Amino acid sequence: MTYISDILFWISTGLLVPVIVLLILLFLRALLLVGGSFGQYLTYRKAEVQLRDSLNTLTAESISTLAERLPRNMGLATPYYADLLAAQNDEIRCERIISQFEIAADADLATPRTLAKMGPVLGLMGTLIPMGPALVGLSTGDIATMAYNMQVAFATTVVGLVVGSVGTLGLQFKKRWYTQDLSNLEYIAALLTAKNSDR
Repeated sequence: MTYISDILFWISTGLLVPVIVLLILLFLRALLLVGGSFGQYLTYRKAEVQLRDSLNTLTAESISTLAERLPRNMGLATPYYADLLAAQNDEIRCERIISQFEIAADADLATPRTLAKMGPVLGLMGTLIPMGPALVGLSTGDIATMAYNMQVAFATTVVGLVVGSVGTLGLQFKKRWYTQDLSNLEYIAALLTAKNSDR
C-alpha cells in the first residue's frame, strides 16, 4: 500500500510544473481575449445603432437596398450578412448561411468557454498539489519548504480564478452579440422568403 501511495504522490508532484505552465499560458490567452473582446465591443457598438435603424425600417419590398445601408464592419457576422443578401432567391442556401454562422460563432466561443472551465480546474490542481509537500515540510519542521509550497498554492488559485472570470465574462458578452446577430440574420432570411413568395 505504501508503494501505491508513493506512486500517486510522485505522479501528483510531477504534474505541478505542467499545471503551472498551462496556467501561465491560459492567463496570457485571457489577456488576449480581454483585448480582442474590447475591440470587438467597440466595433459592435458602432455598428449596432446603424444596423438597428436599418432593420427597423426594413420591409420585404425594401430589402434589396439593405446591402447599401449595412455597416461595413459588424464583427464576425459581416460576411454572413453579405452572403445572405447575395443568396436572395435561394431559401436553402440562406438556411445554410445561417447554419454556417452558428458554427462560426460556436467556434469563436470555444476559447472563452475553455478559459471559464479550465482556469478554476487548473487553479484547484495547483492548490492541492503543493499541499502534500507543504504538510511534509510542516511535519519535519521545514518551515521554509512549507511556506514556499503554500505560496505556490495560493498563487495558482488566484491565477486560475482570474482566468476563469475572464472566460466567463467573455463568454457572456460574445453569446449576447452572436444571439443578436443570429436573430437579425433569421429576420432578414424571413423577409427574403416573404419577398420570394409574393412573386
